[in-house]
Amino acid sequence: MRSIWAVATNTIKQALRMKVAVVFVLLLIVLLAVLGASTTGDETLKGRLQTFLSYGLSLTSFLLCLLTIIISIYTVTSDIEQRQIYTVITKPIRRHEFLLGKLLGVLMLDLILLGIFAGIIYSITVYIPRYRDASGPDLAEANTQFFTARAALTIPEEDVTKEVQERYESLKSRDELPANTSYEEIIAELTRRAQISRRAADVGGMLVWEFKNIEPLSESLFIRFKYEVWPNPPDAQVYGRWYVGDYEHFRYGTESQSPVYDQVHVNSIGTFHEIEIPANVVPESGHLALAFLNGSPDNTIVIFPPDGLEVLYKADTFTANFVRAAVMILFRLIFLACLGVTASTFLSFPVAILFCLVIFLTASFSGFVSESFDYLSVNAVAIYSYTLKWMIKLLPQFDDFNPTEFLVPARLLSWSLLGKCALFVVCIKAFLMLGLGLIIFSFREIARITV
Repeated sequence: MRSIWAVATNTIKQALRMKVAVVFVLLLIVLLAVLGASTTGDETLKGRLQTFLSYGLSLTSFLLCLLTIIISIYTVTSDIEQRQIYTVITKPIRRHEFLLGKLLGVLMLDLILLGIFAGIIYSITVYIPRYRDASGPDLAEANTQFFTARAALTIPEEDVTKEVQERYESLKSRDELPANTSYEEIIAELTRRAQISRRAADVGGMLVWEFKNIEPLSESLFIRFKYEVWPNPPDAQVYGRWYVGDYEHFRYGTESQSPVYDQVHVNSIGTFHEIEIPANVVPESGHLALAFLNGSPDNTIVIFPPDGLEVLYKADTFTANFVRAAVMILFRLIFLACLGVTASTFLSFPVAILFCLVIFLTASFSGFVSESFDYLSVNAVAIYSYTLKWMIKLLPQFDDFNPTEFLVPARLLSWSLLGKCALFVVCIKAFLMLGLGLIIFSFREIARITV
């Protein structure tokens, strides 16, 4: 362990002497300060905070990822190319201790830099309301919709299999099935229509949803929704009456010990809106009912898309959520450090940099890369399915573990998701990458004996 620690401390000193590391650090400090002073967003306090946090955290993550790749590769390849490794491996230190020491040094530097810049981002974020001299309503909006961590309860799709099959048999008996259409395509279309009908309300019609085990930690909870309509009303507005309260009271008419929220709201179509509901409408059982009554004066059918309705409530604090987001970035850096060290065991510095950048960018946009193959020819898709698809799956899905997707909309980044990220990104893929590097380096010929 003493040998690994000695290599690690030497790696940190070696990294600090690199001009590129100093440039990255200074550049990041300047950019964060400029972003904190100049971001405007949608001109509201919440918009400014969301814009700064999104750009600041993304920029920090990106630059630290690049710095990790460069340092982890340079510290190994430079020792080999400059033959400094001869003086190391001739001492009582094994090759795996050399690589582990390099990795430990890079990770220690990552942890220090991430802690510093995460602290800077957090401090600027908390200071922005004072710097902007925010008004009471703006500050209240920021506290309830940004400086928090909200859990989301969504509406699951109902099982309409029986209904769809009955509809299919009815169309088949009347010989009304569309021609040149497969059974799977017909069933898929009938399923889509049946599910839409469950989320649609005619004029004067009501939709009721059920939620269980709600335990809000603040004085408010929020309904986030988006309307889709048919046909479009002349003023592009929907008049909806919302009821929120005890489910037992709504369904069975029992006496409710908690108040019932009953308000009419007029909202535009096609965009998301949030309604703040007092948390005292949640009964002690946590069994909540949410109802919508279509009160539009025109003959307008209101439809809620699959992602168009959810109940948000505070489940943790902004600080705890921010710490978990920083830890998620650290997991990304651990994988890239293992990747860089492994690449440096069998590639030269420029080739290793190019190799790691390709892996990093592919992992960062793995979802986009996968979806892009759907637009190619049949043969290309077949090749992708048997080759590239599995190669991409071997990489960590960085876009599936993006911390800004939780912090910016004030969504809870749960410990379970963080544990999943640690399992797949660190415990499996990073360790496998490091193991591969240790095997390659143990068989690599460092020097030749010539006579």
